[in-house]
Amino acid sequence: MNHSIKKEDILAAFEFRHATKEFDPTKKISAEDFNFILETARLSPSSVGLEPWKFVVVQNPDLREKLRAVSWGAQGQLLTASHFVLILARKDARYDSDYFWRQMTGVKQIPADNVKNMMGRYRSFQEEDFKLMESERALFDWASKQTYIALANMMTSAALIGIDSCPIEGFDINSVNAILREAGMLENDQYGISVMAAFGYRVKAPRPKTRREADDVIRWVE
Repeated sequence: MNHSIKKEDILAAFEFRHATKEFDPTKKISAEDFNFILETARLSPSSVGLEPWKFVVVQNPDLREKLRAVSWGAQGQLLTASHFVLILARKDARYDSDYFWRQMTGVKQIPADNVKNMMGRYRSFQEEDFKLMESERALFDWASKQTYIALANMMTSAALIGIDSCPIEGFDINSVNAILREAGMLENDQYGISVMAAFGYRVKAPRPKTRREADDVIRWVE
């Protein structure tokens, strides 16, 4: 593993990153660079290793315009972003689903007997520990939590190579899902919209970054 990247470089990327509201529409991210950003999303961790996500890169102008009509928080980004990503979360990431079994035995290549032996633990985790079976929304929101890990990794990796980004929650969930359903992107409603992200190059410098002081947000217990 290459350890040439320095800690100050990583912190500089965090200082560089800001929620870009408008991008330079004349500047496009190269295919190589955006594939790198997508790969950091694909390689992101998720609870139980379920990877309950899909990344839809929307470059079609007509679809962007439809989304813009129901996305108050993406008015500038949808018009100007080089790349616009819809991050979908699975609705069937429960322990007794076909998807769960395929992910464990197929993708993660865990022996079937091992998965069967762990099924009781997976059940109690979802049903009792995290109360995920109380509603479809609770299970979906848990899957959505995992997508935010990938979202953060995408934005950080973009910042590390000088690309701007913006995470977006300012949209009508039902309307966006309806648009995606009509376009055949939800795969028989196995997915739903979790969050959006825009990528490109800023047109103006942001205001200085502000955050709460470390002493206010970090507590050590020894």
